[in-house]
Amino acid sequence: MKAMITTGIQKMEMKEALRPKPEPGQVLVKIEYCGICGSDVHFYKDGRIGDHILEDDIVLGHEVSGIVTELGENVTQLQVGDRVAMEPGIACGKCSFCKSGLYNLCPEMVFFADPPVSGALQEYVVHPADLCFKLPDNVSTMEGALVEPLSVGLHAAGMGDVKLGQSIIILGTGCIGLVTLLACKARGAAQIVVVDLYDKRLEFARKLGATHTINAKKDNVEDKIKEIFSGQGADVVFETAGSIVTIAQTPFLAKRGGTIVLVGQASESKVSYNFAEVMIKELTIKSVFRYRNSYPVAIAALSTKSIDVKQIVTHEFEFKDSKLAFDTVIKDAENVVKGVIRF
Repeated sequence: MKAMITTGIQKMEMKEALRPKPEPGQVLVKIEYCGICGSDVHFYKDGRIGDHILEDDIVLGHEVSGIVTELGENVTQLQVGDRVAMEPGIACGKCSFCKSGLYNLCPEMVFFADPPVSGALQEYVVHPADLCFKLPDNVSTMEGALVEPLSVGLHAAGMGDVKLGQSIIILGTGCIGLVTLLACKARGAAQIVVVDLYDKRLEFARKLGATHTINAKKDNVEDKIKEIFSGQGADVVFETAGSIVTIAQTPFLAKRGGTIVLVGQASESKVSYNFAEVMIKELTIKSVFRYRNSYPVAIAALSTKSIDVKQIVTHEFEFKDSKLAFDTVIKDAENVVKGVIRF
């Protein structure tokens, strides 16, 4: 098979690799779509995310879907030909976190494209059958690849405990910011303010349901928030950009007694933060690390049309053009909302 290997900072090339064989409990999946995630871009562009440093060649990609082509022994819940969305993290299933349902916090987690583990930007991948979720007939494999980022948005909205009628601020209009918007809208948020640096992205956010947008290049964000909320902040503030600037901004945008949800991961591991503002307002700070138990919910939301996630895809690339895809995401950030790679 062919695999797309990241060989250094902003270096990527296609190489031949051995097609894997499924072991008992696993299936072989022929990949059809792979989304380009912000974490993939960080590794490609910077060679790191916080303390996670890329030291060797690696296959990136973890937002994937495809078709089951071979079954390992003892696999009964899937059949050859099934279209599946693949949850990319394999937890140990034995630790206290796994047994209490918090498997995304498993210290032994093996996750696609989390160094040194290779990802799924290759033609075939073997994966545990119980982490391959069959897609309904009315959900495409492209949507199946977007189940992964949608799961982040659903988990973020859940951590923020977004309720009917609440006010929301989302910092960042990347893929995660927009799926968080969709998740908050589905939970009944009344006012959704989205902040970004690019007018085209903000226009896109308005199409998805944002009630207000703010261009941080043109306007003072804190002043605009006070104007929108009559001097108060929002019930819940989501930071999805992974920027040290926007992370530091969050306590000034939340209302007294409000909640901050940190979703984006910055390249830097240490960020200066004003905790005096947090304490004066008695704010609750929560953080999001991927998701848990979200795939069935996300697939059901897509199948019932409660959430339309495919509308966030703005760019589609062929597998052979994967390097061009990553370079385009970096160089044309204003216009690329979500890029996917088609096999």
